[in-house]
Formats: sequence, structure tokens, C-alpha cells
Amino acid sequence: MKRFSRYLLPTLLCFVVGWIASIFQSDALVEWYPYLVKPSATPHNTLFPIVWSLLYICAGLSYGRLWEIGEARFVGLWFLILGLNFLWSPMFFYMQSPISGLAVILLLDIALLSYIILTYRSSRFASIVMIPYFVWVCFATYINFYVWLFN
Repeated sequence: MKRFSRYLLPTLLCFVVGWIASIFQSDALVEWYPYLVKPSATPHNTLFPIVWSLLYICAGLSYGRLWEIGEARFVGLWFLILGLNFLWSPMFFYMQSPISGLAVILLLDIALLSYIILTYRSSRFASIVMIPYFVWVCFATYINFYVWLFN
């Protein structure tokens, strides 16, 4: 049970943080975001919760693996990633500021890439499981940049 909780607790934390961040999005998703000029590759809104659920599981598994092997050096970086991920929603949606969102998401890109590189030696699993998260956030960065540029 102890091993299982090392994976479950960080995963649940990701979902809680994601849920709280979604509160900042609710009004803007109806009143602001639909009217923005977005790239044609922008996924339908129904895809986002599915993808983020999978990414939160990846992030939780990554942290859980580091916790299991006693690797505490990267805990701060993992929490920075979670914090930046959270901060993006209020900046982009609540403040309706694509430039603020872009600044946050660029920092998130850097933090994710750093995490992937730095954790690789300690745990390939913890590193590799974060690659889909990084790829998705890079895609989100492109969308955010496009929205900032054309609105």
C-alpha cells in the first residue's frame, strides 16, 4: 500500500490543482475564448480534459517513481512545473492575457525540458513519462503564441 500511495498521492495532487485551475477558465471558455482567432490545428475543447487527465497521470507517475527510489533532488522542479501549469490558466483565461499566458508557458516549457533532462540519469521512467507532457505543452505554447499574435 505504501508503494501505491507514492504514485497515487502526487497523481491526485495534479488532478486537484488542475481542477482548481479549471475554475479560472470556466467563464472565459464561454465568453472570451470561442471568439479568439486560433490556429486551425487547435483541438476541440472536449479533447483538453482527456489529454490533461492522461498528462496528470504521467506527472504523478514520474514523481511517484522518484519518491520510490528516494530521489528528492527534483521535487522542487516538479512542484515548479505543477505551479506554472496552474498559473497559466489564471493568466491566460481569467486575466484574458495571452501575453501573460505566453510568458508562463515558456517558463513551463523550460522547466519541463530541464526536468526531463535532469531526471534521466536517476530514473529513465520518471524522465520519459514526462515527454508527452512536454510535447503537449509545446503544442499549447504554439496555440498561445498564435492567439497572442493574431488577437
